[in-house]
Amino acid sequence: MEYLQHSTGYNKDYLSWTGNDLKQRDLYKHLVNTVGTEIDIRKRQQLFIIHDKIFNISRSDLTEISSGSLAEGLDLPGSDIDLMYVIKHVDVVQDVKNIIHPVQRTTLVMETDTDYPGFTRLRLIAGGERETRYITSESFESDNNGLYLSVNKFISHIHKLVPHRKLSSHGPCLSDNDQCFDYAFCLRSKHLPYNTIPWASRRRQQWPPNPTIDKIRKYGCLFVPIGPRTMPGCDVKWRLSFSVAEKQLVHSFNFTQLLCYCLLKLTLKRIVNTNKHAEGLLCSYFLKTALFWVSEELDIDTFEVINLFVCFSHCLNKLILWVNNCYCPNYFIPEQNMFLGKISPDNHKILIHVLESIKCDGIEGLIKQLFSQDNGTYRLLRTYRESSFIMVDLLFYRIHGFHVIVNTLRCLETLIFAEYLLKSKSCTFIIEVCKCYHARISQNAAQLLPTPTITTETYNIHKRYHRHLKDGIKADAISGWLLYASFYYVTGQFNVTLKLTDYVLSKCLSDMVLVGCVNYCEGHKHSYRNHVHSAMTLNERMRIATIHGVNYTQHSSLIPGELQLEVNDQTMTISPILMSHCLRFLCFHHLGDIFNRQQALHDLYLTVMNGNFVSFDNLSVSITILGVCYELSGDKDTAYQCFNLALHCDGGICLSAEARISKLLEN
Repeated sequence: MEYLQHSTGYNKDYLSWTGNDLKQRDLYKHLVNTVGTEIDIRKRQQLFIIHDKIFNISRSDLTEISSGSLAEGLDLPGSDIDLMYVIKHVDVVQDVKNIIHPVQRTTLVMETDTDYPGFTRLRLIAGGERETRYITSESFESDNNGLYLSVNKFISHIHKLVPHRKLSSHGPCLSDNDQCFDYAFCLRSKHLPYNTIPWASRRRQQWPPNPTIDKIRKYGCLFVPIGPRTMPGCDVKWRLSFSVAEKQLVHSFNFTQLLCYCLLKLTLKRIVNTNKHAEGLLCSYFLKTALFWVSEELDIDTFEVINLFVCFSHCLNKLILWVNNCYCPNYFIPEQNMFLGKISPDNHKILIHVLESIKCDGIEGLIKQLFSQDNGTYRLLRTYRESSFIMVDLLFYRIHGFHVIVNTLRCLETLIFAEYLLKSKSCTFIIEVCKCYHARISQNAAQLLPTPTITTETYNIHKRYHRHLKDGIKADAISGWLLYASFYYVTGQFNVTLKLTDYVLSKCLSDMVLVGCVNYCEGHKHSYRNHVHSAMTLNERMRIATIHGVNYTQHSSLIPGELQLEVNDQTMTISPILMSHCLRFLCFHHLGDIFNRQQALHDLYLTVMNGNFVSFDNLSVSITILGVCYELSGDKDTAYQCFNLALHCDGGICLSAEARISKLLEN
């Protein structure tokens, strides 16, 4: 891959530094230990590219776009996962003349004005023949010029579409309770607004490269549901978003530009925002904008590792100039002052003082403030390169929450696409990533087959089940085996199911890493390091040291009949340990083994109460399943308590819990 071919600067530049350049070398060394090598950064970028491609093959209504610093390749402490979902079947055009008849999709026209050049109103032109469930007739406000898409009504409607998810509004995004994920539902125009057209042809040095400019022009832009900061309560102005363009620009950075970007972000977090009077005045988006402008204005040869602090200083000077003028020009629309409502003559002096002091302290002062501990030692407890593969692995596990596919044809298309990716990649790590996705999709595909039975007439169906289930056991240590156990349960082979659950429980170790966690602490990293080493492939590491929740699709053919209600209206993710005890309870229930049934119920109860690999979002469904088992055992009072408790969990709510309560009360 390309990033493997031009990332050799570390040894050459690091070893050639001499004399007065030693401080530059130290700065570079500290940064690489903090954020990783160029290969690490490019791997992270590829992780998100593949994640988005897999998701977008599997969905017909939304296009996922990973954004933010993680998708740009920078895994800094506190980075959350930013996901944008572009609503398909909606067109936004520059002009009514751009409309192609007959109109097939909901069509809006953008109306910008000179007072707010970074925002636009979206006026409805035609409803279209293909409807989208994300925008309804109630989503619009009316005035003398027509119907305009309302920001508040749009977000409110999105909330209603996911009643089981407890999401809160966070700017234009919806966030989970821990604010580790930000979801932004947005619209796309294939045309750049008229006021951005000069960007593509303005005078610049060698950056950005022409192919990147062409990609940005062809993609267009996005619209996110938030109005200008200086117009609170404005409900019909949408912000122009260039997130896709910005990600393409960052991906086109060379290693020095990437390190400079990291250095700016660290400076904001560890210096600027530690001053209580300056905290919150700058944001990382302003810093990225400064780097874009500086990269465009300087000769690209300036961005060499040995000039890292020089490049940083150029960006710092740009910020000081902007703060002095209280004007930060948007990179694509310079007429838009992004400081409006945030930095003004009333508050800019303290920020100027902080930025000037950084400049005056020079490179030695910068290193000291960014990387030293309170006791004067530096934040280099171990070199990054010793554990870089662990950090990249854990990032992959963090984002590897695969979207469940309910359409058989689309699932097979996604499976074929994953196989294509496997053959088209050359980097070993990325190939292993594609194998993991292939295994997860195979687990999904098995559940879309007709319900299996034990009769001989279904031989071909059983053969297809075994092919997908065999591929599915490669996803992690045990989730694939649990689906195998489910297969044998629904075909009435309870003794085989019990043997498989015995195997699964024997493979479960308390210090395994749960794939799909929002964050991993030092304890997770330490445990993972004890299980694996860099000579293993990613797939080998996953099958030894990781555990993944079992995903049951909506109307899954592998779900036990007693739990069909749980997958009638939604997919279900459940801890493999919990599902093992549940299957054991159900098997003993059918076999009439009361003693072992009660033991399995007790083990199930302890698993829920102790939270063994039960994630925050899956707690409600776990308690619901516990309630189902209590009901089957005849303890309806405890079952009622479980269902009621499941409805009051802080994470996602299991929709079937309320129906379970109603059935209990009827009986």
